[in-house]
Amino acid sequence: MTSTTDDSTFLRLLREQIGHEFDAHQQYVAIAVWFDGQDLPQLARHYYRQAIEERNHALMIVQYLLDRDLPVAIPAGSAVRNDFTSVTEPIGLALQQEKQVTSQIEAIFAAARAEGDALGEQFLLWFLKEQVEEVASATTLLTVATRAGDNLFDLENYVAREQIGDGGESADAPSAAGGAL
Repeated sequence: MTSTTDDSTFLRLLREQIGHEFDAHQQYVAIAVWFDGQDLPQLARHYYRQAIEERNHALMIVQYLLDRDLPVAIPAGSAVRNDFTSVTEPIGLALQQEKQVTSQIEAIFAAARAEGDALGEQFLLWFLKEQVEEVASATTLLTVATRAGDNLFDLENYVAREQIGDGGESADAPSAAGGAL
């Protein structure tokens, strides 16, 4: 039995996820700006792209709700961390954030399944796949940064040379409200 009522745990969690995705967007912007301020343009570029991905994820959820003729509200954002003492700190924060988002998406999927919302389950499958890629990419980048130590030229060269993640490009991605950037 499909539940799309206001008391639906699935819909409550999905609506909350819009805020989580926008919070991730803002945190990635803060990380990118910090790397820019450290004269690390490749890492800055990477995290600016990550910020756009998270913005797109939020608007994919918005579009899904709009497509199902369900109410949408954009929540206020949470505080972000702007100051770091080492290159690995913001990269580690990004990994922690991706692991948290994975747990959130898993909980939303479980709620859709428990409520018999097949459309909700289908929508979330792409997000589950995306989170596997996001956590793997963030883990690898933290490993490389840790190994590079103080040799930031090697780290910058790695980021410039390697494809980290899918770059926000996915042919099967859901539509984003207003269009994906």
